[in-house]
Amino acid sequence: MKIVKTKNGRSYLYPFILVTSLFFLWGFAHSILDVLNKDFQIVFQMTKAKSALVQMMVYGGYFLMALPAGYITKKMGYRKGVIIGLQLYAFGAFLFIPGCKLESFPFFLLCLFIIGCGLTCLETAANPYITVLGDPKYGSSRLNFAQAFNGFGWICGPLAGSLIILSDSKNIDNLAIPYMGIGIAVLVVAILFVCVKLPEIKEDEKDEEEGISMDHMNNCLWQHPHFLFGLLALFLYVAAQTGINSFFINYATESTISFSPKEAGLLLSFGGMGLFMMGRFLGSWLLSLIKASTLLFIFSIGALICMALVIINVGWVSLIALFICYLFESIMFPTIFSMSIRDLGTHTKQASSFLIMSIVGGAIAPWLMGLLGEHSINIGFIIPLLCFIIISIYAYKYPKLIEKIQ
Repeated sequence: MKIVKTKNGRSYLYPFILVTSLFFLWGFAHSILDVLNKDFQIVFQMTKAKSALVQMMVYGGYFLMALPAGYITKKMGYRKGVIIGLQLYAFGAFLFIPGCKLESFPFFLLCLFIIGCGLTCLETAANPYITVLGDPKYGSSRLNFAQAFNGFGWICGPLAGSLIILSDSKNIDNLAIPYMGIGIAVLVVAILFVCVKLPEIKEDEKDEEEGISMDHMNNCLWQHPHFLFGLLALFLYVAAQTGINSFFINYATESTISFSPKEAGLLLSFGGMGLFMMGRFLGSWLLSLIKASTLLFIFSIGALICMALVIINVGWVSLIALFICYLFESIMFPTIFSMSIRDLGTHTKQASSFLIMSIVGGAIAPWLMGLLGEHSINIGFIIPLLCFIIISIYAYKYPKLIEKIQ
């Protein structure tokens, strides 16, 4: 695969495969939250805004852990950052077993917060690591390809949640089953990372090979406009994605078509997340042909049109638009991420930790959407619509932003 080869012909295929497995693991962790959101509404008889605390705790973990995770990655390297993240992830997952016995919503939130801290370490290390495992020209394409397997995790999360958790939503013991399984899988991957030696790529040496001047590398991170706007764009993308995922099941069950919670969960898994994964494979190919900023602009315009149709709530047309939005969303996170850290040199790891911190947007949007859509959930989708508008502006302005540092 040419996307995992450096300019001098060195192949990073095996490290790429191992790191790509991490993308599946955090995709599963995020997507099963959407089932938990609906399940907790049923089990604990709570409002949509209160159930959004599920997402708030995980994404709050991202905000609080991002800088420590960046420090760990910078001082210890990508590999150790990943191992620490996997350990936290497994610990939080296994805590669901006593949590089901306690039947305490606050305890479940604590479990999710710990998982969120683990995911922060994984994303802080894995996202930038993937972008440097080969020729910089294919950075966006590499990240989109790896994120396609993240999309597979997004399919498996709602599928497992719908078949195991929502099949008998009043039996809270069912919550432990998928988390016990994923906890075991995470420990296996952690053992592989301990045993397998991975190349530790140093950005400063890499930058000298590519001819990037030392003066450029020493510039303050905050003087890079493409990074600053990218930080905002990533915050808004995660807000939009998390908000849409959180209330997909509510939208499908409350619309005029009216699916059951289990049916809506399966639709989210195979329909929405299926298109999401396909979009990332498609995006990886398209990014080898089209500039990243151009493709991001096209997809963000498509997403905001879909959200407009969802808001007006016209039966099947709106539901289909909600599905198609997943296709347009697919490339946004990896593309914005890789665009934001472009040409940052020695600042790459530091920038990555701030970008991961911006994932806290996922803690805010579901709560706002829950408040707006308490009586009519389609109104809540105004929030992701506004997010996609600003993302499209970032994509449109990106070529001029990157020119300012060259």
